Amino acid sequence: MAGIGLALAGLAHFVKPDLFKGITATAFPDDIDKHLKVNGSIETALGVGLIVPQTRKLATVGVIGYVLYLAANVARNR
Repeated sequence: MAGIGLALAGLAHFVKPDLFKGITATAFPDDIDKHLKVNGSIETALGVGLIVPQTRKLATVGVIGYVLYLAANVARNR
């Protein structure tokens, strides 16, 4: 279920980018539109990785890294 949710959230970055602009600006204040696309792509890929049993462990490590990456950027840009 987490994989489906993450993949859908990633795709939503492209369908309804305004939903994500505020949070994206917090972590990436420069070139928000570029980061919306990058983050949407990463989240979609990680979500699909969580869905596929053969890639689930690697995707889990990727999700942890991605969360740390986002948190570091938010902290840096406060």
